[in-house]
Amino acid sequence: MGMTGNSILTRDLVLVGGGHAHALALRMWAMAPVAGVQLTLINPGPTAPYSGMLPGHIAGHYTRDALDIDLVKLAQFAGARLIMGAAESVDPVAKTITVTGRGKIAYDVASLDVGLHAVTPHLAGLVEHGVGAKPLDTYADRWASFVAQVAAGQAQPDVAVIGGGVAGVELAMAMAHRLASVGAKGGVTVIEAEGQLAPIIPRADPVLRAAMARLGVNVETNAKVAEVTPEAVILSDGRQISAELTVATAGGFAHPWVAQSPLPCDADGFVKVDAQLRVLGCEGLFAVGDCAHLTASPRPKAGVFAVRAAPVLLHNLKAELAGGAPRSFLPQGDYLKLISLGGQEAMAAKWGRCLSKPAKRLWAIKDRIDQKFMAQFTHYPNMGASLSPDQGAVALGAEETAQQMLCGGCGAKVAPTELAKALAQMPQNRRADVLSGPGDDAAQLRFGDVTQVISVDHLRGFVADHGLVARIAAVHALGDIWAMGAAPQSALISVTLPRMSPDLQARAMAEIMAAAGDVVRHAGADIVGGHSTMGAELSIGLTVTGVLAQAAITVAGAQPGDALILTRPIGSGTILAASMQGKARGADVTALLERMAQPQGDAAELLRSAHAMTDVTGFGLAGHLRAICSASDVAAVLDLAAIPTYAGAEALAAEGHRSTIYDANRAHAPVAGGVGPKVALLHDPQTAGGLLAAVAPQAAEELRIKLRAAGHEAAVIGQLEAGPVGLRCL
Repeated sequence: MGMTGNSILTRDLVLVGGGHAHALALRMWAMAPVAGVQLTLINPGPTAPYSGMLPGHIAGHYTRDALDIDLVKLAQFAGARLIMGAAESVDPVAKTITVTGRGKIAYDVASLDVGLHAVTPHLAGLVEHGVGAKPLDTYADRWASFVAQVAAGQAQPDVAVIGGGVAGVELAMAMAHRLASVGAKGGVTVIEAEGQLAPIIPRADPVLRAAMARLGVNVETNAKVAEVTPEAVILSDGRQISAELTVATAGGFAHPWVAQSPLPCDADGFVKVDAQLRVLGCEGLFAVGDCAHLTASPRPKAGVFAVRAAPVLLHNLKAELAGGAPRSFLPQGDYLKLISLGGQEAMAAKWGRCLSKPAKRLWAIKDRIDQKFMAQFTHYPNMGASLSPDQGAVALGAEETAQQMLCGGCGAKVAPTELAKALAQMPQNRRADVLSGPGDDAAQLRFGDVTQVISVDHLRGFVADHGLVARIAAVHALGDIWAMGAAPQSALISVTLPRMSPDLQARAMAEIMAAAGDVVRHAGADIVGGHSTMGAELSIGLTVTGVLAQAAITVAGAQPGDALILTRPIGSGTILAASMQGKARGADVTALLERMAQPQGDAAELLRSAHAMTDVTGFGLAGHLRAICSASDVAAVLDLAAIPTYAGAEALAAEGHRSTIYDANRAHAPVAGGVGPKVALLHDPQTAGGLLAAVAPQAAEELRIKLRAAGHEAAVIGQLEAGPVGLRCL
């Protein structure tokens, strides 16, 4: 779902899984979307590995990043919201997908492309002591760790590969090649139950055996596995194959949540689909890739069929959403198999024929095909419309301003100097029970013997996932209450939704209220009301109250000599600004969002002894630190090296990425000294940023240790000193 637009959203299309077919369908959707459709991708993580390059990665020819499709960038390009969580059930009658940590996600039309896994629970010890070649990311991570242990002399290079099919022999040779590169040879063994290797490819066995012999790979055919232990694979005849790493490649198994679902499945648990890729008997539901069983034309599990199915899937999804005739998927009878041979060599097979020379040329062909596929997900065309003179006259200054997208979150705040000018014109408080006005994190109100604090925060949507925005908006708003040392009491929520149908309004509001309510309730407060409307884009705000059990912690109590503690990294504005342009790594964006969604009530409790405290939000670390300095009449000295930053933020800042409000923040709170991209991040607007506390110097290190033990990336970042108000870096 794009956060802006003129179409009324009326239909929910949900893609479950970031498999090859879905990745290609998303890219093609971006070129020709269906108006009025809210598109959602659900996947456990921010990337999806490309299986074609897995052997090359295992062998050390490709980096891990080269293997992964960045789903955050892809979703951004396609105008889709990305929900990062594992699907755990599907209800084809209620039309919902249940996602771990998110609850039910409703759909009108949905598609499953969740792949399979290679670990069978029926083989004793495999689940506990082995790893399947699928899911690919799990295997790749385990392999990287194992190679590091072997290189460090902490593990023997003994690997057993269960299964001598194409995948098994490719990975065995890749692992042997990689181990040889770190000085370890001859420890890989392939165990195959049949009498020959890669039995689906006639005449491949002698070619593969010769290639494996050159790499020192041992082969055991007509061998059945009885048990897997931490140190060995035990065969049915009692022999033991030494193995500190056991990799299962024999066959593929359906994910339990799919096999045990109410969907029609074959005997192996794969979802039955017709020639149009529709799940049999389930209206509006499709399945594709390895998780699907093609009833009209059964084929082996192979990525090539998923790739070929993508255009048909996209056509049929659009037909289901907007009306039209579906197309049938007619998979080819055979396909060219380019099999890696460990080094940068390959063999080819098709229609029962094998070609093993020239091996390096065949590898080059395979590499070119794989790189071409991945290039589709690393270089996206610019789909935005540019301003042209034909659109009429442009006011002075407007054209320059329009060059940068308006940021979301706190990056969309009004500039601090302009805001201060407006607030300065307000009359003084007249009521005796209103103890403070603008200038601190929250206002203080007196009710008899009770002091209440109240604040409001509103965020323009910064990702397309309204549930996640709601969660972060709640954390962000509560930051003002926590910073004052108060206990959260109540919240009013204000929601502006993009224009959508009543059904989609109900779904969106249910997700928003569940997410925001979860944060507020866990903070000890309740949502007691609110307001909702529709507009051009998503925005969510909360008015929050809290109760003080002691004197409020304001920005005015800091003392010379105090140490400065920050509870989380800076750089969120830069990463989000770059992400809007498709420039930030999906893994970095994901890590950032996970941290932003983490409440800080426990951190505030640990910092109750602070002399002054605030939360770092739209005016950046420098701006909010200056507020403490101005109110307390002190100066601040920052240890630039000690200030934590989010992964990827410094590199993006070095490339020139800035949030919309950056220039205004820098002008409002200049910092003397310091060089490099980290200095720019001092002025970076933070959404759901950390707590910034001035504490007694003798307590600082103990507080830092306690905060980190509680899961916060806290750091002592500097100190306060007597002198004119100002900020400088060491």
